[in-house]
Amino acid sequence: MKESLYRTIRLLEEAGGPVSGEVLAERLGVTRAAVWKQIQELREQGYGILASQKDGYTLVQSSGRLLPYEVKKHLKTRVIGRQITYLPTTPSTNDVARWLAAGGDPAMLHGTVVIAEEQTGGVGRLKRAWVSPEGGVWITIILKPTLPIDHVFMITMAGAVAIARAIRREFDLGAMIKWPNDIYIGDKKVAGLLLELAAEADTIHYCLLGIGIDVNIDPSELSPGLQRAVTTIQAELEHEVDRAKFLARLLREFERHYDLLESQEYDAILREWRSMSCTLDQHVHVNTLTKSFQGEAIDIDEYGALLIRKENGRVERVIAGDLSHP
Repeated sequence: MKESLYRTIRLLEEAGGPVSGEVLAERLGVTRAAVWKQIQELREQGYGILASQKDGYTLVQSSGRLLPYEVKKHLKTRVIGRQITYLPTTPSTNDVARWLAAGGDPAMLHGTVVIAEEQTGGVGRLKRAWVSPEGGVWITIILKPTLPIDHVFMITMAGAVAIARAIRREFDLGAMIKWPNDIYIGDKKVAGLLLELAAEADTIHYCLLGIGIDVNIDPSELSPGLQRAVTTIQAELEHEVDRAKFLARLLREFERHYDLLESQEYDAILREWRSMSCTLDQHVHVNTLTKSFQGEAIDIDEYGALLIRKENGRVERVIAGDLSHP
């Protein structure tokens, strides 16, 4: 959206009622014909605006989209989300973010959030397809960390804690974290994360944190297989929610936890992660690239590795793998 459209919708919101085209034109410094054109563009963006020859224009419905203006109305961060790239549709927000980071200065792009209303080629761990229809929160955050490279996985942990906290505080739902990068409500997945790293030796050029959350999505519109494994915020609450407000809270939670990482307060992140884990103290089955085994998940270390006590008493450290609860 152009800045002129932001100014127009802001004036309509602040009015709280009808505003004449003449008043809007005067405050915007444009002609009434230009005001009419902007109203048409706002309607195309999903805003409900009534027009009356007598009273003028009245905003009756927000867009419901994750437009930068709608997110920033609620945003209370210093860096994360202050720059936003918005797309109605894209194959993958990670692809867009990678293109931005590779072609620009990652330090200047730090905190930039790429948002899409839908992804047509979303990808999760191990290149698995990630269904990303309209109504979800599909974003990628561009980061330029100063973390030691051996602690970079903790960005995923900070993101998982932030998602779970945001869901709990915004909707009072008991979101839990499943190692390594999923968020669950009950026994169904509601969100996932994917961390992509561009580095050379011990130098981190940039990181991309992809986040996908099923928010205003009707599970009945998903495939039967997904319906058994996935839940959505809408399904849990039985009504739609304000996605822009929720995303602003999520970005605030992430910035707070990311700042802890940059201050090397790793224990604070670990404590929160452990307190919301649905993996620890559970009997689990693990598949890695080289083997499969079972045991009890007893802890996570400061590098993000899961510690599993096998049946023979030996503790196995798992850096990456698929985990299930048999």
